[in-house]
Amino acid sequence: MNRAQTLPAPLAGASPFRVAQWRMLLAAMFCYLFFYTGRQTFGFAIPGIQAEFGLSKETLGWASSAMLWMYAVGQAINGNLADKFGGRRIMSLGAVLSCGANWVTSFAGGFGSLILPWGINGYFQALGWAPGSRLLSNWWGAGERGKVYGFYVFAAGCASVLSYVTSVLVIDVLQLEWRWIFRLPVLLMLAGGITFYLVAREHPQDLGFEPLGDTGVANAEDKASEAGHHEEPSLQRYKAVLKNPRLLIAAVSLGFQNAARYGLIVWVPVHFLGADWQKGESFVDPKWITVALPVGMAVGALSNGWVSDRLFGSRRYLAIMLYMFLGALTSLWMWSLPAHSAVGLIALFLCGFFIYGPASSFWALCPDLVGAKRAGTATGIMNFSSYLFAGLAEPMIGRMLDTTGNTSLIFIVVTTACVCSALVALFVRR
Repeated sequence: MNRAQTLPAPLAGASPFRVAQWRMLLAAMFCYLFFYTGRQTFGFAIPGIQAEFGLSKETLGWASSAMLWMYAVGQAINGNLADKFGGRRIMSLGAVLSCGANWVTSFAGGFGSLILPWGINGYFQALGWAPGSRLLSNWWGAGERGKVYGFYVFAAGCASVLSYVTSVLVIDVLQLEWRWIFRLPVLLMLAGGITFYLVAREHPQDLGFEPLGDTGVANAEDKASEAGHHEEPSLQRYKAVLKNPRLLIAAVSLGFQNAARYGLIVWVPVHFLGADWQKGESFVDPKWITVALPVGMAVGALSNGWVSDRLFGSRRYLAIMLYMFLGALTSLWMWSLPAHSAVGLIALFLCGFFIYGPASSFWALCPDLVGAKRAGTATGIMNFSSYLFAGLAEPMIGRMLDTTGNTSLIFIVVTTACVCSALVALFVRR
């Protein structure tokens, strides 16, 4: 047994293994910190694309859906690839390819040349999350996964902040056209992917440590597989994951949560950059008000992992339900506020906090339910469901906004999705 695993708990933080664990977590966080610059900038480009190509919001909603659905398909495939080939290689490759796809998108001359590379970019983006989750499940045991995935999702939330801030810098500070939104921020993602490949290692064994013994798998069949040393075929991994009813229920709950999340991410910039907000007397520039949303998301994700581990004893479904019900209430509050209310900044922060927060508990469920060896495949299946739902919501929201002209209705859709997510999560009980 490695010395790092025999040290008393109070000294564990100073052990070489503990240092290596945190190095892997920080490397994955650093890489994913820049991933959203490759896919969450589209909302800021919509006004410029509309002005140049004369496309409706519903049409652009379909472009957004193309990316989300390709992302969903990629998740179903790439999680398994991470289990087979390792998260380190797959995640790094995704950062490089997505950067290239964004640049191709920036040269679009119409709807066809916009939707095709943007859809392909969705697949490349799907090379990031599940592979990173797979690597983390190799290094961290069940008792700390809520915290670990809280940090990992916190990095994703910070990535949303970064994608929003860099987009505002491009269009407002640098005064560049919409095409540069797809060119400049993604260079950070390219650097993050290269750094991750150089720093991260796939397994504790790669640095001379013993593999983890604390898998936290929920059933006897999966425990037996986790304990084995043979390489499990891809088909067997898929069958094992798809036969787990609690994981499938969690996937549906996550689908509603992600529909709410992307309803905010894509359309809140449209809401706040519209004509009504520009004419108002808000104490903060509307472009910067939008940043409150991803900041809330980042903090919420960090808190929910702690809540699920500490307050609810790793009963993830309770943390999910609590935050989703509160997310529904804050979204209703946001909808009820006058267009230029100064309180909107706080309400938008809380929307992000409660709606994105449960993501850390959802992802911790994957290795909890099926084990570390199948964590990539499980994460991919879960994310497939989440982006399938999000993609269905996008054109629906776009059509609603075209028909009514009332962008505040986004928050009614978000409220409905939050309530559905919370009710479904009740059946994930372990």
